[in-house]
Amino acid sequence: MHREKYDAFTGKIREEKVHQLKAAFAKQINVFLEINKSSEDSVRASFVISKMIAKSSRPFTEGLFVKECLVKASEILCPERKKVFEGISLSANTVACRITDLTDNVQKQLIQIAKDFEAFSVALDESTDVSDTAQWAVFIRGVDCNLNVTEELLDLMPLKGTTTGHDIFQGLEECIEKAALPWNKLVSLATDGAPSMCSENVGVVGLLKTKLNSLNIPVINFTSIHCILHQEALCSKSLQMKEVMDVVVRTINFIHARGLNHRQFTSFLASMDSEYGELLYHTQVRWLSCGSVWKCFLALREEIDLFMKMKNKEVPQLADSTFISSLAFLTDITDHLNALNSKLIRVENR
Repeated sequence: MHREKYDAFTGKIREEKVHQLKAAFAKQINVFLEINKSSEDSVRASFVISKMIAKSSRPFTEGLFVKECLVKASEILCPERKKVFEGISLSANTVACRITDLTDNVQKQLIQIAKDFEAFSVALDESTDVSDTAQWAVFIRGVDCNLNVTEELLDLMPLKGTTTGHDIFQGLEECIEKAALPWNKLVSLATDGAPSMCSENVGVVGLLKTKLNSLNIPVINFTSIHCILHQEALCSKSLQMKEVMDVVVRTINFIHARGLNHRQFTSFLASMDSEYGELLYHTQVRWLSCGSVWKCFLALREEIDLFMKMKNKEVPQLADSTFISSLAFLTDITDHLNALNSKLIRVENR
């Protein structure tokens, strides 16, 4: 059929027809390439946005809200590109799948990097989720022959039943073997110091040493470490500062308990051009998190003293030099420990 159609063309006309057909074919290919490129860009954008949602701990359902914002912005900035933004898939299920794919990819990269480890250590940290399930985070830190250090979350193991040393060790054992990490290169384990972790017989440390011995790996080079944050929390309990803390907490709670008191105090600070425009509220949180509360209270002690006298709720301790010295010491020690913890925390844009 094509032969009968094009045999009628000869000479120059035939050459021109061939060029036209080639140009039409190339145009069709470009259309498909552009469609594929647009599709790839949409998928890439979906992955990038899903990663941002995960890193900011936002609900997966916010992907649709982000897409809606992008589409509205495109209508104003580049109406001709609106369909491109509409093609970005950001449903809750899609975001969940993207994050799962990213997690699997990171896991594969970590396992590949771990093959070159000369030595590695493991840290365990427990947290309880909203369903009251104990979640054990397993962190790994390894070094290769070129002294390149890799530190990453190896796994998150949920323990739905008991959380005995045997249960935790069993989960840790599965994590290490799943990542194909050689036991003979494990040099240390960081724990929170709980009996289920440190007991020589039934704790994770004891069971881990038993495991190494069964593999004929000398445990003399293995070290168990007590997490510094938990050590600081234990040290805080030995400080004789309860009376100081009680006065500070009681005063803060009085100011914040009633909206009228709080508003009057805020206006009072503004009228005196104070360094702080607000008094931080104390809650029963981790001890080190209270450092900013003590610091703020110490800086505003004179304003607080005047305000409490105006309310006929005088706090005599605020005029006591011994109390002020104790409060200053408490503020300084928490400030130093917070500074230390900040140095231990490595923040990276990954």
